[in-house]
Amino acid sequence: MAFVIGEPCVDVKDMTCIEECPVDCIYEGERMLYIHPSECIDCAACEPVCPVEAIKPAQHVDDRWRPFQESAKSAFDVLGSPGGSTKVDRPIEDTEYVKNFEKN
Repeated sequence: MAFVIGEPCVDVKDMTCIEECPVDCIYEGERMLYIHPSECIDCAACEPVCPVEAIKPAQHVDDRWRPFQESAKSAFDVLGSPGGSTKVDRPIEDTEYVKNFEKN
């Protein structure tokens, strides 16, 4: 997993990152966006365009963001790797962590 979308995206979903992604690996959930861990090519095009700074390199994820990293991995356990978000119905189902997440 190269990049992680975290808490600032919950209930915001700006979508600018989706437009910038050259491989279509950012999927829309009901409350937030998810980067597919095996489809991302680590190009970093998404990170600088996020207006709420919700995208971080996976190696810079701290304890506060780690649940979002694990959540993104589990979001694709059932969905698998469809080869791009345009190949699935939107939105995908949020993980239990995101469904139950309460912003401070």
